Amino acid sequence: MSNLKIYGVPLSRAYRALWMANELGLDYENVPIHFADGSAKTPEYLAVNPNGRIPAIDDNGFKLWESMAINLYLAKKHGSGLLPKTMEDEAQAIQWSFWVMTEVEKPALAVLLHRFFLPEDQRDSKLADEGEQQLQKPLEVLDQRLATTGYLVGPTFTVADLNVASVLSWARMGGVDLSGFPQVDQWLAGCLKRPAR
Repeated sequence: MSNLKIYGVPLSRAYRALWMANELGLDYENVPIHFADGSAKTPEYLAVNPNGRIPAIDDNGFKLWESMAINLYLAKKHGSGLLPKTMEDEAQAIQWSFWVMTEVEKPALAVLLHRFFLPEDQRDSKLADEGEQQLQKPLEVLDQRLATTGYLVGPTFTVADLNVASVLSWARMGGVDLSGFPQVDQWLAGCLKRPAR
């Protein structure tokens, strides 16, 4: 039995932590806590994450929640090439991880929910279109960054790329048009083709 437990289901933010664990080749147990069936509100799970949200991990007794924090922790703990080596590059990985949560996640989720995930009678095309419009500036910022090296921090795939791509995958699933952002389109396609995903 693994000492690492990842709580959550793949069709949720837990996907990010599961992808990271697979990239690192870790032995882990995926505990299928779901955001919509009440299992995230049980006393047992609230002892892991008192917020009652997923994902969370229990790494041999060390409990941590928030998907970006989990991924940064796992990359650093396991000494892989996924964590940039210099303090400055590590700070940039943290920067991009925070950026995607503040600039991209909310509008990407609106697009995904209202074009794909919600039952058809609950979808609002106006909210989906507004979400796509709100993504234009962040996509421009990302496209310009990727034009410099092809990745977010240096010349290779890192935790920064994984974290940002895992959120942007929602935009792709929701049908956001990326044709005006060729660097993003190519980079995201490459990230989502990685074997660990």
